[in-house]
Amino acid sequence: MKRVLLVGAGEVGAKHLAALAGADGLTVAGIADPSPHAELPPHTLVFASWRLALTVLSPDLVVVAAPPGTALAAARDAAATGAAVLVEKPATTAHDALSRRPGDERIFVGFQPHFAPGLDRLLDRPPAIDEAEVVLAVRRDSAYFRGWRRTYATAGGVLHQQAIHGLALALRLMPGAAETVDATVEHRRGLAETEDHVTAAITLTGGRTVSVDARVDHHGPPRNELILHLADGHRLHVQGRNLEAGLDAPAVAPTHEALRREMYAAVLDAADGCPAHPCLFPLTALRRPLEVIDRVYRDARVVQATDAATA
Repeated sequence: MKRVLLVGAGEVGAKHLAALAGADGLTVAGIADPSPHAELPPHTLVFASWRLALTVLSPDLVVVAAPPGTALAAARDAAATGAAVLVEKPATTAHDALSRRPGDERIFVGFQPHFAPGLDRLLDRPPAIDEAEVVLAVRRDSAYFRGWRRTYATAGGVLHQQAIHGLALALRLMPGAAETVDATVEHRRGLAETEDHVTAAITLTGGRTVSVDARVDHHGPPRNELILHLADGHRLHVQGRNLEAGLDAPAVAPTHEALRREMYAAVLDAADGCPAHPCLFPLTALRRPLEVIDRVYRDARVVQATDAATA
């Protein structure tokens, strides 16, 4: 039985606890959180410090669900003990903090939708793709924008929190640096520093393009999709509430708990020296999507809507 330490028992940590509860061969040995909000398994050891928890428990797997301000430090401390580490995206918004360090090869980023049906084959042998469209239309109201989600600079923002699954997947499949970015960021409701709508056209080396149309003030049915325009004229649609349907129909999508369990198993296998699962997202690979996101926010035209008070 592999012992798991969960760092952070808030909203995201609760999702991991639900997935870990049904994971074969894993047991939650402890929680590191000075003020846990999630409902914890009975008799679980709770530590105020992840460093103390690492020393006492010597876990096999550490799942870091702490806010981005502390997540990267916790992940690197855990990797230094020899544990396998899974850290929630985006871990940090500072791409320059992701210069490779010893132990980073044991750390992976929690993009569970990248384990969705069919994506293993797609990531193992990426087809030639001319264009990718990241489309997101959801509703996030004032209760969502609290704490560390209030500013894009600390990990709020449509691109860091909402559209990163699709954008990171598109960039995994399409090599090349971002040569040009044409983007608009719109603030309408004034619920926080984060924006309501982002549109961007990103041109990569070789003329390939990634377009983003992502909003969190949508009134209609939610939509989350990555559309891949292949060089041979075909299109592939990655779909689902959080892209969890992959290349299959949303009606038969696996649960988020099931995808997380696949991710835990893949991380442990990689840490044991097995060939890396094609869907795993290494920590160092996070740098590229963060560089693109930083470029979008840096270069975008910022629109403050005049009807913000009534929207």
